[in-house]
Amino acid sequence: MPQIRELALDATGKDAVNEPIPILPGAHYTMGGIETDKFGATRVPGVYAAGECACVSVHGANRLGGNSLLETIVFGARAAKHAVEYIKKVGDVTPSDKTLRAEQDRVKALLARSGGTRAPKLRHAMNETMSENTFIFRDEAGLAKAVQDLGRVRKEFDSNVYVMDKSKTFNTDLVSTFETDFLIDTAFALAKGALERKESRGAQSRTDFPERDDANWMKHTLAWRQADGSPRLDYSRGVTITKFEPEVRTY
Repeated sequence: MPQIRELALDATGKDAVNEPIPILPGAHYTMGGIETDKFGATRVPGVYAAGECACVSVHGANRLGGNSLLETIVFGARAAKHAVEYIKKVGDVTPSDKTLRAEQDRVKALLARSGGTRAPKLRHAMNETMSENTFIFRDEAGLAKAVQDLGRVRKEFDSNVYVMDKSKTFNTDLVSTFETDFLIDTAFALAKGALERKESRGAQSRTDFPERDDANWMKHTLAWRQADGSPRLDYSRGVTITKFEPEVRTY
């Protein structure tokens, strides 16, 4: 596959003809995401989600290769049709000036800061603790450390993150800072949810709780962002079982 050789050359400078290509772990697929109903509608009126960013919950805690097409094609179409009907019914909507001003003030405050910690440094700290403590096999100590580390990263970001580029157009430094902000939220929710779920299920492999616990954990983990940036977990959304009952398989 010549394109693989080209990718390796571009990314690592290694030529597969003469030397091995370095192999590193990467995220292939996200299970879970923005909570939606069967039409792709979220709790925010008029906001829809479909595909890998959404959690319509058709695959449970794991999914087979190729099943992600269902979330894109089937629920993408359902979300589109439902959104059109919603638009027809809702009429004219006035945007919230208060929300817009608050976001404008947030951006201005970021650009006005004259010094602090750069976003790539915080992103690296987040990456390190997630790779070390929330990988395929997890345990209480590692997950607790990830939660603690992410708390420090979140606090440092909110109080001290610094955007070097002050321009108002094509500011990739600012965009990258926003991306880091959202990644910290996602990582925090993942680590805290994995810590509190005292079982193994699908992609969650707890070495200290190796068995699946349907009696206590047959439910979704919902995460709500609190004022301090940490996630508040909620388990009010149960799991809907239709034709196929869950089984415990042994190999």
